[in-house]
Amino acid sequence: MSKKWQEEFDALRSIIDSSGLKEEVKWGQPCFTLDGRNIVLIHGFKEYCALLFFKGALMKDPKHLLIQQTENVQAARQIRFTGLAEIEHQEKTLKAYIKDAIALEQSGAKVEKKTTAEFPFPEELERKMDDLPALRTAFESLTPGRQRAYLLHFSSAKQAKTRESRIEKVVQRILDGKGLDD
Repeated sequence: MSKKWQEEFDALRSIIDSSGLKEEVKWGQPCFTLDGRNIVLIHGFKEYCALLFFKGALMKDPKHLLIQQTENVQAARQIRFTGLAEIEHQEKTLKAYIKDAIALEQSGAKVEKKTTAEFPFPEELERKMDDLPALRTAFESLTPGRQRAYLLHFSSAKQAKTRESRIEKVVQRILDGKGLDD
């Protein structure tokens, strides 16, 4: 946890503590759970700190505070802060959002995520799989999350040459059944 956001983290933790959620550390950050299921996480970045709601895409957002971190984030949404005063000013609202997130989890609601087939499949990868059929077999054996991570990694390159280079660098990882970050 960044020392830069210590006061803000303490204030957010204090707000969440009254909700009855259990605090754990996940991904090196304070994560608050209900019956073992992630509800909200506090995390700090260079320019801001944030509350991340794991099912934020399904939450009501009457104050228009929830932000999709990047276009590839499907379920989670953040409320960002650049200082302690913002957190203190929004305490009542934050408690309401946390209460909503808990109720959403208790309802059993699920975020409908895009399937792997809905992600762009680069033609460079298709060609490589045609040349090396074992690559297609290995790729299809990966978990959907690992497949999506590779597809996002390849597709984010603007030039075909870069996509080809990225694919070449990870062919062996895919053949070994490993994800991009394993």
